[in-house]
Amino acid sequence: MENIGKLIRTLRKANGLSQQALALKYGMSRATISGIENNTVSDIGLRKVEVILNGFGYVLDAVRRPARPTLDMLKKENFHT
Repeated sequence: MENIGKLIRTLRKANGLSQQALALKYGMSRATISGIENNTVSDIGLRKVEVILNGFGYVLDAVRRPARPTLDMLKKENFHT
């Protein structure tokens, strides 16, 4: 979520919007926008984040994380040599 908050801040500033202006545009409070940008909101709905990103021409997407390598996999690849 931290990276998304940074992205939203960057997009907001690049578009010359204040936190208050962005909040009004999407029916949120300025504190919510600040919390998203600073990663301090404990329970933010994904729909709110998605609406903001969509407004800037971005999509919120889920990507499968690669499996963490096991010790056996690392040994086969001679990871420590």
